[in-house]
Amino acid sequence: MKKNLLIVGLVILADQVLKIWIKLNLSLGQEIKIADWFILHFTENPGMAFGIEWGGNFGKYLLTIFRIIAVIWIFTWLVKLTRQKAHLTAQVSISLVLAGALGNLIDSLFYGIIFSDSYHQVAHFLPEQGGYAAFMLGHVVDMFYFPLFTVHLPEWLPLWGGESFIFFQPVFNIADASITIGVIFMILFQKHLFQKEIHQSETVANSTT
Repeated sequence: MKKNLLIVGLVILADQVLKIWIKLNLSLGQEIKIADWFILHFTENPGMAFGIEWGGNFGKYLLTIFRIIAVIWIFTWLVKLTRQKAHLTAQVSISLVLAGALGNLIDSLFYGIIFSDSYHQVAHFLPEQGGYAAFMLGHVVDMFYFPLFTVHLPEWLPLWGGESFIFFQPVFNIADASITIGVIFMILFQKHLFQKEIHQSETVANSTT
């Protein structure tokens, strides 16, 4: 379990250090161009991964509550896999998802309280006048933008003919990336995640033949 918690801790540490640095050094919309295809672009979203949002404050409360429940459930699953001595890939994948969920949950719970807003200014930490939002209404800080290439669609194409699309457009953070990688691992190595269930199913199938 210690190795799993180390993965979770390191991902959260990297995620939060970068988010705090962005928050305290850039205003919303500012960016640092590292390469043509790699840009640190400061944006915030009050919703889910990759800027998806819904329902205003009510939706935000529901989303934060859902994140808390999800974190508890994922942690319980990780403990179960550890006790069962599940395959390393299974434990790593769940650890990455847990780390990402916790990283964005921290933003949602506390950033509105501990930071001032970043509109046309660099935010202040623990501002005297209070933060920009109530508990559970903080915005998630995103910064990674990878405009790898632009696709120009031919004029004859229906609906989108003549338009251009940038790949990859969504702006995300380390926590989002951790969740995505974890889910990919879960899909690729699902037999290790559900090893016990598969074994039980095989046993039942063999006993009925």
